[in-house]
Amino acid sequence: MTGPLQIVLGTISALFLIVAVVFAYRAVRAMVRIIRTGQPDATRNGPVGPRLKTLAVESLGHTRMLKWSAIGAAHWFVFIGFYGLFLTLVEAFGEVWNPAFHLPLIGEWSLWNLFADVIGAGTVLGILYLIYRRQKDHPRRQGRTSRFAGSNEGRGYFVEAVVLTVGTCILLIRGLKVSSGLTEAPTWSHPVSSLLATVLPDSPDLLSVVAFVKIVVSLAWLVVVSRILNMGVAWHRFSAFFNIYWKRNDDGSVALGPLQPMTSNGKPIDFEDPGEDDVFGRGKIEDFTWKGMLDFTTCTECGRCQSQCPAWNTGKPLSPKMVIMDLRDHLYAKAPYLLGEKTASETAPDYDVLKPSDEQVWASGYARIEGTNDAQAHRPLVGTLEEGGVIDPDVLWSCTNCGACVEQCPVDIEHVDHIEDMRRYQVLIESNFPSEAGVMLRNLENRGNPWGVSPSTREDWIKDMDFEVRMADGPLPYDVEYLFWVGCAGAIDDRAKKVTKAVAELLHTAGVEFAVLGSGETCSGDPARRMGNEFVFQMMAQENVETLNGVFEGRVPGTRKIVTTCPHCFNSLGREYPQVGGEYEVVHHTQLLSQLVEEGRLTPVTPIDRKVTYHDPCFLGRHNKVYTPPREILDSVQGLSTQEMHRCKDRGFCCGAGGARMWMEEKIGKRINVERTEEALGLDPDVISTACPFCITMLSDALTSKKQNGEAAEHVEVLDVSQILLRSMAPVGTPGTEHGAEVGTADDDVAGTGSAATGHGQA
Repeated sequence: MTGPLQIVLGTISALFLIVAVVFAYRAVRAMVRIIRTGQPDATRNGPVGPRLKTLAVESLGHTRMLKWSAIGAAHWFVFIGFYGLFLTLVEAFGEVWNPAFHLPLIGEWSLWNLFADVIGAGTVLGILYLIYRRQKDHPRRQGRTSRFAGSNEGRGYFVEAVVLTVGTCILLIRGLKVSSGLTEAPTWSHPVSSLLATVLPDSPDLLSVVAFVKIVVSLAWLVVVSRILNMGVAWHRFSAFFNIYWKRNDDGSVALGPLQPMTSNGKPIDFEDPGEDDVFGRGKIEDFTWKGMLDFTTCTECGRCQSQCPAWNTGKPLSPKMVIMDLRDHLYAKAPYLLGEKTASETAPDYDVLKPSDEQVWASGYARIEGTNDAQAHRPLVGTLEEGGVIDPDVLWSCTNCGACVEQCPVDIEHVDHIEDMRRYQVLIESNFPSEAGVMLRNLENRGNPWGVSPSTREDWIKDMDFEVRMADGPLPYDVEYLFWVGCAGAIDDRAKKVTKAVAELLHTAGVEFAVLGSGETCSGDPARRMGNEFVFQMMAQENVETLNGVFEGRVPGTRKIVTTCPHCFNSLGREYPQVGGEYEVVHHTQLLSQLVEEGRLTPVTPIDRKVTYHDPCFLGRHNKVYTPPREILDSVQGLSTQEMHRCKDRGFCCGAGGARMWMEEKIGKRINVERTEEALGLDPDVISTACPFCITMLSDALTSKKQNGEAAEHVEVLDVSQILLRSMAPVGTPGTEHGAEVGTADDDVAGTGSAATGHGQA
C-alpha cells in the first residue's frame, strides 16, 4: 500500500527524525554539563532500593499529584499516555510508509489495542481538562491569586497543544485502521476506535497523512524544547524522574524537618576551622549543588507551591515558584560563563535602567535580565532592582519556612533548603538582614534567648506550681522518665508559660516523673538557624548537647527522653541535634498527653460545651507529620464540638512566625496571622486551639486586634490543647469552671477555668 504520497512523507519523516535526535542529544549533553558545574553532594547516591521504590510510587502512583484529585487524575492519563504510548510513535513511522503497518511482535495483540485505546482517550480527555483548568485559573480571571501568575503561559499552551494534537492523532489513526479495514483485532479491544470509525472514511492515504502529522508535531516539540533548556513545563517530563530519585530523604519523605548542615565542596563546614576556600551558603548561582540545579531545571511552573504559600497569599513578593524560575533562568543564561565558553568583563554594568517586566511584576517588581550577556555574569544572587539582583531581599526574607511549597511540589523541589542557603550567605558573608533580627541574634549570643531576659527568669513559672518540680542537677535519677525541655517561650512569654504550667500539672497528675533544666537551659538555636546564622546555631547546639549528654549520662538509647511544648525545639532537638552528636528520643507534649489519655492515666471528666477549631503548627504538622495526637486529645474531651478549617493538616496555613519571622517586622501586604485568624473566625468558634507557643502568640495578637475592632466576640479565646485537656480534668462542679474573669488574668488559672468563655452558651 506504499505509493508516492507515502514515499514523500516517509522520507521527510526520516530526515526530520535525524535532525530532532541531533538537537535532543546536544540539548541533553549541554544540560548535563551545566548541572555538573554545581557543587558536589554525595548524600544523594543511595541506598538504591528505597530510592527506586520511591521513584516508582511517586511517578506511577502519582501520589503527590493526586493530592489534587481531579487534576492529578487528568495528569496521570497524560503522563501514562506520553510514555505508555511511545510505541504508537514508532508505529507511526511505519504507517507513513505503509498504512497497514503493525508493530513487530506486538502486532494486533488485543491487550495492547485496549491499552492504547483507553489511554489514548484518557490522554485527550485529560489534557482537555488541564487546558480547561489553566483557563479557569488564568491570571486574566484571578489576577495575583492564580497559581499560574508569573508562569510562562505561552510555553504551557504549546505543550498542551502538542499533547492534544498527538493524542487526537493516535485515536484518528486507530479509527482509520478500523474504517479502512486494516485491522483484524476484535471490536472489544478497540472500543473508542470503533466508535470513531463510524464517522471516518475508508482512506489509507489519510491514515498516512495523520501519522505524518503525529510525527511532525512530536519531533517539532522535541526540537523546540531542545532549543529552550529552561522550558521546565516540557523538560520535567524527563528530569522529574531523576529529581525524585535524588530527593533529600531516601525514605521517600519530603525535604522538611531538619535543615541540612552547611556544606562546601560536598563536605560539612567545620566552623571551628573552616577551609580557606569554603563557600558559606549560596552567594552565586554556581554555589548551588548539582541537585539544586536539577531542582531549578525540573520546575513545571504549575504553581501549586505558590497557591499554598502564606507569604504570597498575603501580598508578599515571595512566590516559591518564581524563586525557582528566576534561579533557573539565571543559571541557563549564565551557563556559557560557567562552562568557560565566554569570559565576563572586569566591571559590572549599570542596572539602573531596569524596569519591571510583565512576568516579574507579579513578584518582586524588577525585571529579569533577558539572554546571555555580561549583565548575567555579574548579577548578585540576592539584590535590589538597582543592584540587578536575581532574588530581591524582600522575597528572601518573606519566607516563614512553613514548608507548604515543599509539601505540595509534585517533583520534589527543595525550596526551603535553597532559600535558607541564600539566607546563610546574606547573614554570614554580607551581614545583610533585617535589623530587628539582628537584635534577636545578639540576645541569643549574650543571654541565651531571643528576648534578651536574664536566664534566671526561666525558673519563675515553677514558683506558681503547688507541687515540687524537680531540677536537673547532674545526671538524672533513673526514676525520672522525661526531661521537660521548657523552651524560651515556655519559660519567658506569659501566654506560653500558662501552657508550660498546664503540661507540668498534667504530667504530675498522670504520675509521670520529669525534671527541668531551669536556668541551665538555653535556646535550641532554631531562630538563628532559620534566619541563616548557622554559626550561632552550631555554637548553641553544641552547648546544649554537652548539657543534655551530662543529664543523660549513663543512659542507653531509648531512655534519653525529652518532652517539649515547642514544635521548633521538638524539630531541633530531635532531628537537627543528631548532626552535632546529640541523639535523644524527643516527643511533643501532644504526643505524650495523647498516650497518657489512651492509657487511662489522664481522664477528662468535665464536659466542655465549646466549638473548637484546631490550627496545625507548621513545625509540628508538615515538618514532622504530627497531625493525629492533638486531635485525639480534643476528641477525648466530652462536649467539645470540633470543626476543621479549610486549610488544615498538610495544607495548613502558617501563623507567620516560622523562619525567624517571629522577630521580624511584617511590613508588606496583609499580616499572615490576621489571615489565619480570620479563617478560624469564619467558623464561629469559641476556642481556636493550637500546640505551639509561637502560634499562640501570633493568633492571640490577631484575635485581640479583631476584638478591638468589633470583628470577634469577646468570649473567643486561643488555647493550647493541653489547656483544654486540663480544663476538662477539673471535677464537675469545681468552683470557677462556669463563671469568672477573663482568661489569663490569674497566674494559677493556666487552664482558663475562670474564663468568661466557660460560661458561653449557657442559659
